[in-house]
Amino acid sequence: MSLNTFGHLFRVTTWGESHGPAIGCTVDGCPPGITLSEADLQPWLDRRKPGQNKFTTQRKEPDEVRILSGIYEGVTTGTPLQLMIENTDQRSKDYGDIAASFRPGHADITYHQKYGVRDPRGGGRSSARETASRVAAGGVARKVLAAMLPDLAISGYMVQMGPRGIDRARFDASTIDDNPFWCPDPIAAAEWAEYLDALRLAHNSVGAVIEVCANGVPAGLGAPLYGKLDSDLAAAMMSINAVKAVEIGDGMAAASLTGVENADEIRMGPEGPVFLSNHAGGILGGISSGQPVVVRIGVKPTSSILTPRQTIRVNGEEIDLITKGRHDPCVGIRAVPVAEAMMACVLLDHLLLDRGQTGGVRGIIGQA
Repeated sequence: MSLNTFGHLFRVTTWGESHGPAIGCTVDGCPPGITLSEADLQPWLDRRKPGQNKFTTQRKEPDEVRILSGIYEGVTTGTPLQLMIENTDQRSKDYGDIAASFRPGHADITYHQKYGVRDPRGGGRSSARETASRVAAGGVARKVLAAMLPDLAISGYMVQMGPRGIDRARFDASTIDDNPFWCPDPIAAAEWAEYLDALRLAHNSVGAVIEVCANGVPAGLGAPLYGKLDSDLAAAMMSINAVKAVEIGDGMAAASLTGVENADEIRMGPEGPVFLSNHAGGILGGISSGQPVVVRIGVKPTSSILTPRQTIRVNGEEIDLITKGRHDPCVGIRAVPVAEAMMACVLLDHLLLDRGQTGGVRGIIGQA
């Protein structure tokens, strides 16, 4: 299978399958001289790993990352980093009965139609397990960004579960880590817990909307037309398993606004331009404006459920299928650290691209 690499200068290639011996990634283009160890990456993987509460898959994976190359005496050398995460809790027998069947909502049928062969164990390459590799790469990107842009902060959180959204008036960033949903609204989080528990017990699942905000992004990242920062962010987010929609700033809601409402007006502040709103999500003409970069992703419901669904087998036989195994009732929960990782990778990639083209030089505003 080709096209397993993303990024321009900071390039990440992921490899491995859900039930293979290991998964991992090769990170190329990491600047030299960055202090880096497994301990820098592990906290991000711990946020994503399964089995942490009853609302995520009960597959027990420690997700311990090993750095196999690209480090000498504790710092990056500028050569490729090879990161590996062993799989330790595969239950491939759960998938024996469906090896010749196509699970509705999964990539089984399209993988078969394209390649004529597929790994049915946990979805193989199409499994959300692949996202652990992205989180490891995102940990590398965060470490480099901390050295190059110390004021940058990336935060992801869930703003909607199924039809139930948060109340923005109750938004409290300090509560994001206090509940299993990365929710900034503690009242909504409590309601979601009851809602999702009922769905889980009913052998059902639900989708979610995740928002990722990057504060401290400097103006000037991205390029016109075919090098847009928002284009690369959209592609990166859409490549995450189960993501079906991406919005930048107001996104689809901007289509219902007038020009007067949508324009982010500007005034001059003591340290430069000040925007009076952020409908654009921190990106204008494909280039960061210096405002917070805001991205939202829509994650579909987990397709693997214990409720019978109509499908077919490879031989064309029509059947009703129950997907056994250990699955997330809301896969959007563990998509939060994945989306953060993709934001970090794209921002670092564009920071390196910008320095290569402009050297970080910026147009001056407010001086005669």
